[in-house]
Amino acid sequence: MSAPLIREGARDKAARVRLLLLDVDGVLTDGKIVYDADGREIKAFHVRDGHGIKMLQGAGVEVGIVTGRRSTIVEARARELGMALVSQGVSDKLAAWRAMLQEARLTPEQTAYVGDDILDVPLLRAVGFAAAVGDAEECVARVADYVAVRPGGNGAVREIAEFILRARGAWETVTGDLLDPRRGA
Repeated sequence: MSAPLIREGARDKAARVRLLLLDVDGVLTDGKIVYDADGREIKAFHVRDGHGIKMLQGAGVEVGIVTGRRSTIVEARARELGMALVSQGVSDKLAAWRAMLQEARLTPEQTAYVGDDILDVPLLRAVGFAAAVGDAEECVARVADYVAVRPGGNGAVREIAEFILRARGAWETVTGDLLDPRRGA
């Protein structure tokens, strides 16, 4: 695995994050939209991304969704992961973000967003810490503070979550003794 692209100041920005917002298609999924024979949409989520979200929540970072499409599958996944801030079917992601900022009583510097495509660029420019999945469009990678190695839907959110946790000094807290070599048999 190659190294992520980490721009100057990214760690300091990530250390301030109290709210991480995620796009769905291309970030929490691989970007493919699949329909079954009855026209029902199917999405696949990576379990490690879900665990990264839970670790962030365990460290006091709220995680939410801002996406242009609407899906009951996304509602179910957000509910399963305990995400209360979910804004679907939005054409103006900046407006949705501003409403979430007000609701959560946070400053822009305390927020982060993970995107993959051109529609995400305005929000990536507005948040305190901007991140992109490894297979993001070039215009997204150019504005991101952190560009993951892993592609969307394949552990990129987990990778970004770990970066934020380490920057906040919370990695050891959320992993506890799981990584202690003395633990085990």
